[in-house]
Amino acid sequence: MSDRLQGTVMFELLGIPPQALFGQLLLGLINGSFYALLSLGLAVIFGLLNIINFAHGAQYMMGAFVAWMLLNYVGVSYWWALLLVPLVVGVFGVVIERLMISRLYHLDHLYGLLLTFGLALIIQGLFRNQYGISGLPYQIPSQLAGGQNLGFMFLPNYRGWVIFASLVVCLSTWFIIEKTRLGAYLRAATENPTLVGAFGINVPRLITLTYGFGVALAALAGVLAAPIYSVNPNMGADLIIVVFAVVVIGGMGSILGSIITGFGLGLVEGLTRVFYPEGSAVVIFVIMAIVLLIKPAGLFGRPA
Repeated sequence: MSDRLQGTVMFELLGIPPQALFGQLLLGLINGSFYALLSLGLAVIFGLLNIINFAHGAQYMMGAFVAWMLLNYVGVSYWWALLLVPLVVGVFGVVIERLMISRLYHLDHLYGLLLTFGLALIIQGLFRNQYGISGLPYQIPSQLAGGQNLGFMFLPNYRGWVIFASLVVCLSTWFIIEKTRLGAYLRAATENPTLVGAFGINVPRLITLTYGFGVALAALAGVLAAPIYSVNPNMGADLIIVVFAVVVIGGMGSILGSIITGFGLGLVEGLTRVFYPEGSAVVIFVIMAIVLLIKPAGLFGRPA
C-alpha cells in the first residue's frame, strides 16, 4: 500500500477527510505567516527600543489601506505597492517616533504602551469614519491568480506566495539583526548608547530608523493581507491581541522566537480547527498561559 493511500485510510478512520486536514494546515500556515511578520516587527521594536508598540495592528491596517488607495486612486499595482507602502507607512512611523515616542525612552514601559494604544484608537477611528467597517475588496494580481493541484489538496497561488514572501522577509530580517555589523550596532546601541555614540554613530537616528523598519514590516504584512481579507479599519484590532500572545510565547524581543512561534502557532491553530473547532479561538492563549507558568521569559526569551 502506498504512503499516500495509507495516509488517506488513516484520516478516514479518524473521520477526517484529507482535504479538510490539509486545507486547515494551509490556512494555519497563512495565518502563521501574518503572525510571524507582525510579531517580528513587534520583537524588533521591543527588543531594540524597549517600546511595547500597541499601534502595530493599526499600522498593519494602514498598510492594507494605503495599498488599496494607491490602486484605486493612483493606479499603482500590487507589485509596486509591496515596495512603496512599507516606505510610506515606515516614514509615518519615523515621524511618530521623533515627535512622541522618543520622549518616553527613559520612562516606564507602561507610558509607551498607553501612548501607542491611544495612537491605535485614533488611527482606527479616522479610517472607520472615512471608510466605514464593511470592508473594501483588493483584487489578487493576475500573475498569482489560480492555483496548483498537488493531488492531496489544491494550493491557491497567492496563498503560496504569501507563505514564501513571509519566510523570506522574516529570515532576512533575522540575518541582518543577528549576523551583520548593522545588527551588532543596533544591539549595542540599546545596551550602551553612550559608548556606541562615542564611535561616531548617530544613535538617535539608528533608533528612529529601527522603529520605522518595524512599522514597515507591519505595513508589508498589510499589503500581503489585502487580497486575502477585506480591507477594513478593524482588521488590525482583530489580530493584534493574538500577535501579542505569539510574542509573549516566543519571548519578548526574541527575533528568532517570534518567527518560529508565529508559524508554529498558526499550524497548531489550524490543527485545532480540525480536531476541536470550539477551541481554535483560544488555543493560542491557553498555550501562552502554560508557557508563562513554566517559562515566564517565553520559549526563546532570556530571563530579565
